[in-house]
Amino acid sequence: MNDTTLLPGDDRDVLTGLPGLESAALWLDGAGDTGFVQAMMVSLQRLPAVNLAYGMAGGDRVLVEVARRLRDFVADELGPQAVTARASGGAFFVASRSALSRERWQWLAEALGRAIARPLLIDGEKLSLAPRMALLRGRPGEGGAALLDRLEQVSGDLQRRSGRRVLWADGSHPARGRSAASLEGDLLGALHRDEITVLFQPQFNVSTGALAGAEALARWEHPSFGRICAETLFAVADRGDHVAQLSRHIGRRALAMAAAWPVPLRLSLNVTAEDFAVGDFAATLRDEIAASGFAAERLTIEITEQTLITDFEACAAALRELEAIGVKVALDDFGTGFSNFRALKALPLDALKLDRSLVVDTETDPRDRAIVAAMTAMARALGLKVIAEGVETEGQLAILRAEGCDLFQGFLRAGPLSAEDFAALAAT
Repeated sequence: MNDTTLLPGDDRDVLTGLPGLESAALWLDGAGDTGFVQAMMVSLQRLPAVNLAYGMAGGDRVLVEVARRLRDFVADELGPQAVTARASGGAFFVASRSALSRERWQWLAEALGRAIARPLLIDGEKLSLAPRMALLRGRPGEGGAALLDRLEQVSGDLQRRSGRRVLWADGSHPARGRSAASLEGDLLGALHRDEITVLFQPQFNVSTGALAGAEALARWEHPSFGRICAETLFAVADRGDHVAQLSRHIGRRALAMAAAWPVPLRLSLNVTAEDFAVGDFAATLRDEIAASGFAAERLTIEITEQTLITDFEACAAALRELEAIGVKVALDDFGTGFSNFRALKALPLDALKLDRSLVVDTETDPRDRAIVAAMTAMARALGLKVIAEGVETEGQLAILRAEGCDLFQGFLRAGPLSAEDFAALAAT
């Protein structure tokens, strides 16, 4: 199977499952007179070139992956007060009813742009799409159709402005200036003052229900912008070239906290492409593990296929160094987008993490269950464990148990917990 082959079950469901603009207009009408409506139109201007270079099938695969990234971002960062819809061609619509400032909406848009622009593989070639974002804030009493019409006009104007990536409905430049520099400066200060909160997403044994460990996550409670979740937080860091610094900060704090956990609870850390780009990632992590007192054999680092695209061989070499001291490696978000099976052969993997999009419909869609069954069987044949994300119902858990998954995480048992709450959970 090559890098662009869709898995069984046809991931186009991710794209076709999005509502159209008519449904979005009805959703917007339900906002009433609160005025708390922020909207954006996300356009992939390079999609026609992708269609010419790789054919319509290649363009469809790109759209499916973009839709998946957009859907996951909206779920993580905006929650149930948001809607995602498909516009025409390579355009998508996102809106939120939450009371968000202009600056925060723009930072969310830029973070989404960063998520969409992460490299992907198609026919063995690396491709990156830089989306254009038209933004507006709804007027009190403005109907959904009127808002969409205004947003589409802004989006059309943006397509005619070469070099512009973000444009507000009032024609202003992106709200960079003082607010952007201030937010980036605030992040540096927050890192130095240990203000970035590390949360822990518990992981449980599928068969016994016993607590097995946790994945470390990051949040930032900004005094002006409110809660800034992981994707937006890393977008701010990326703007200021601080991603590796932020990632290391989270890792150091998580290791120090986990050192007090009872054996054999495990810690999982997410690793970014920027971590590997520094060049001394393996040596640095070894030193930080030793300084924390946490056993290397109880640490798992989670990588995504996107992390590997930049320099596969260098990443593989660093992972083999860490494997030598007992660190385990999990391939995160497996089964979504453009699955690169080269990683299964070339990397010292211990586990595959199934994305929540593969779990959510297993109770109602036989194809989704078949995908989980096939992936679990493949993992077993390769001697790998299987970790399922986003488990929310007992029915989903029963299916994972029947198919032989090893670990699960999700709101069925617990959402992300503070260090104190996780320690209390571990003690029980």
